[in-house]
Amino acid sequence: MSDNPADRWIADRMAAIESSGIRRIFELSKSLKDPINLSIGQPDFDVPEPIKAAACAAIQQGRNVYTLTQGIPELRQKLRDRIRAEYPTHEREVMGTSGTSGALVLSLLTTVNPGDEVILFDPYFVMYPHLVRFAGGVPVFINTYPDFALDIDRVKAAITPRTKAILVNSPANPTGRVAPAGELRALAELAAKHGILLISDEIYRLFCYDEAFVSPAAFSEDVLVIDGFSKSHAMTGWRLGFAHGPRRLIDEMSKLQQYTFVCAPSMVQYAALTAMDVVMDEHIDAYRRKRDLIHDGIAATYGVTRPGGAFYLFPEAPAGGTAFVERAIAQGLLIIPGNVFSRRDTHFRLSFAADDRTLTRGVEMLRKLA
Repeated sequence: MSDNPADRWIADRMAAIESSGIRRIFELSKSLKDPINLSIGQPDFDVPEPIKAAACAAIQQGRNVYTLTQGIPELRQKLRDRIRAEYPTHEREVMGTSGTSGALVLSLLTTVNPGDEVILFDPYFVMYPHLVRFAGGVPVFINTYPDFALDIDRVKAAITPRTKAILVNSPANPTGRVAPAGELRALAELAAKHGILLISDEIYRLFCYDEAFVSPAAFSEDVLVIDGFSKSHAMTGWRLGFAHGPRRLIDEMSKLQQYTFVCAPSMVQYAALTAMDVVMDEHIDAYRRKRDLIHDGIAATYGVTRPGGAFYLFPEAPAGGTAFVERAIAQGLLIIPGNVFSRRDTHFRLSFAADDRTLTRGVEMLRKLA
């Protein structure tokens, strides 16, 4: 037994949770001089000025106190109106959350009992398996390599009497893949047939470059959608997300939020009223061009699927993901090994949410490393 008394204080559940490999790279970037940083998944543009002004105005107007747990009525109504316009035949309720991460925590703690299984698609966002385990659940991984498609037959084979939820992310982090409507329809219908909750993480929905965004909620009322303002409006540090889905589920998530996050940041909720009216097309067009710049720059030397959305590429590494990333970091190129997002260590993730100079330097370095 350890002589450190702190070891006795730590709950057993913490053994299943590792520090994020992304954060380690983020810390490393601070120690390097002029690194080529293609590691962090946050927009390189700033929060639009009207949204900043709205947040400042809310602070000056004294909107700095607790709000209703579910969110301020004005924002919930505005979100509800948008949701009803998209899904006119569905009855859906909405709540504000402390980021999409907060919504994920609430959704899994509200639905997953110890031993319940949650189906995840590999590669997956780094948080997913850790949050499932935190809730006492068991992550069940479905391999989507090499093209990252959602194979419905594999999902069917993975379903057991313990399956409680399926978690899907489109556009996806880390692959940038946008699932086509046919896949999402089949997934939604399969989940509904088996009485399984489908959780759709749609934080990158605005970043679709080739096809219009489609949500599985279009095909089934029994889908919990998680969304937010962090990526679309560069509000990553402001921590405002939202969730919408069946009223019974949203009511229970709201009840849990009372005793955890309490409410989303008050002034940010008021700023979001303005954010919903800010057109972001110029930034989306810029990211489409950035996608083309870096994809076309390395496609001849790396096995890489062209991403249809988000702001990531997930190329195959020449000789193992971790080993390749270590070589890249030694040359000042910051990227993330694929095993942060997968049970495999064959790929690496790079973010093209960066200025053109950084992207051009990144392409040059990747060609050199190849």
